[in-house]
Amino acid sequence: MGKSVANINSFTGEQLYRNVKAGFIVKGTSLAAWCRENRVNPTNARAALMGSWTGPSARSLCVKLLKASGATDHRQHHAA
Repeated sequence: MGKSVANINSFTGEQLYRNVKAGFIVKGTSLAAWCRENRVNPTNARAALMGSWTGPSARSLCVKLLKASGATDHRQHHAA
């Protein structure tokens, strides 16, 4: 399976946060850099990814972060 926007619900908050951070690192950048470039408060980004900030805006931010980082749902690759 190719890269896709991961189903946010398939990760725990900690997994989602780590996968997004790792995705940015693989691309040679960071979550903090993305936040600066996109005028997003890093605390809000972390809260959205960890699940302590919920709602439409938080979910939208998570989707943007997943797309930008290239994070994938690794469980999709191991399902058979």
